[in-house]
Amino acid sequence: MRLLAVFALVVLLSGCQRGKAPTIIDYQTLGELRVATRIDTMAYRTDDDGRASGFEHDLLVELGNELGVPVRFVVYPSVQRALSAVRRGDAHLAAAALARNESLRGLRWAPGIRDMKLVIAGLSTLAEELTSADQLDGHTVTARRGTLAAQRLRALQKTVPGMKIELVSGRPDAHLLTELAEGRITLLATDEVHLAVAAVLHPELEVALPLSNTAVMAWALPRHAPQSLVDALTRFVGEARHTGLVTRLEDRYLGHIQRLSQTDIAAFVARMQTRLPRFQAAFEAAGAATGVDWRLLAAVGYQESQWDPFAVSFTGVRGLMMLTDSTAERMGVRDRLDPEQSILGGAKYFALIREAIDPEVEEPDRTWMAVAAYNLGLGHLRGARQIARSMKRDNTTWVSMRGVLPLMSRPSFARRLRAGPARGGEAVIMTENVRAFYDILRRFEPSAPVDGAPQAAGSISSMPPM
Repeated sequence: MRLLAVFALVVLLSGCQRGKAPTIIDYQTLGELRVATRIDTMAYRTDDDGRASGFEHDLLVELGNELGVPVRFVVYPSVQRALSAVRRGDAHLAAAALARNESLRGLRWAPGIRDMKLVIAGLSTLAEELTSADQLDGHTVTARRGTLAAQRLRALQKTVPGMKIELVSGRPDAHLLTELAEGRITLLATDEVHLAVAAVLHPELEVALPLSNTAVMAWALPRHAPQSLVDALTRFVGEARHTGLVTRLEDRYLGHIQRLSQTDIAAFVARMQTRLPRFQAAFEAAGAATGVDWRLLAAVGYQESQWDPFAVSFTGVRGLMMLTDSTAERMGVRDRLDPEQSILGGAKYFALIREAIDPEVEEPDRTWMAVAAYNLGLGHLRGARQIARSMKRDNTTWVSMRGVLPLMSRPSFARRLRAGPARGGEAVIMTENVRAFYDILRRFEPSAPVDGAPQAAGSISSMPPM
């Protein structure tokens, strides 16, 4: 009887332990904010130089600065594993491109960061045929298990019972979108951002149908998270939206991805295979000599001449990097039609421009302003920044200057410029195109950039035990 009583007590205590809320160590006591994440276009990624970056990564680094603690990113192989870590109290929050889903148990949500549009994506040939949800009858739609997209597919299935749903785990959106482009899956429930990023390399992918109402990206916390942390997140997200931090980070990672047409992307990828190999060694040598990522130089060169060493414009600029006669002379270029001389001269000129921009302009905004100045001239860029300051706009970020530069052609603004009027709108288009070309090159040519390439702030990261 005594043994039975002891056994019953053990069972009772273990049951109580299982029902107890997980212990969450306060981030100030722990000395760090622990974030569960996953490798994802929006959440967290490692750049060529080994530094961590990403929309949510950069936002959380700013949060850590606000809270006065470093942020430790723990990378998990799936959303489910990241959320499980939060439920156990192993992480203070999960940031993994999550759509807020109130039906998930054991979690509470921070305020929404940005809107997300959920869609069903497919190859353009099939997407053009689907005009209503009823036509999904007989089709299979794939979705990641445990996501809001999967939940909305199940709701849609009630009205279209002939639609089949395939749920997968451990495969991120980027991999699934590649499978979609290769025809290994037919349709995919995802969101517009992941689709737009994938469409840069796979322009044959399109939105087939919208998937219910707009979702909201948010961070997930344990159900019993300290109220002090909830209040801090609420305050930070509200300020980040109000001050434009969210907008600036959106522009940093997403601002360029929808500018190019399918035709533009296809032509660029084709010329990467036919023209770029002739000049890649010259771009790499110029990058090594100037400290500019050779892929960025190649992107500028493509925008200038489509990698045509004999290109000539009606204004007299010529060569692969389209140098003026005076710029070529300053950079020591004797023959502008010699591709190696042109590339090195263009690289030296770009490096000088970027170095001359005021120190208050940080990366990657400094690089994008330098690209615009490569087209406009440094004097016009400085004049545009003065105009922005007079309009009480932020003249240290590209997202702000992108709206000011087109004003330079208007007489009322041109009168303020010492260098006279300028086609600032063309410089904006050039810069956005260069950003897109550079993004494609970085995916196809994953070599480490040299010092000076645009980089995001670093942070602490680790991998959990598998």
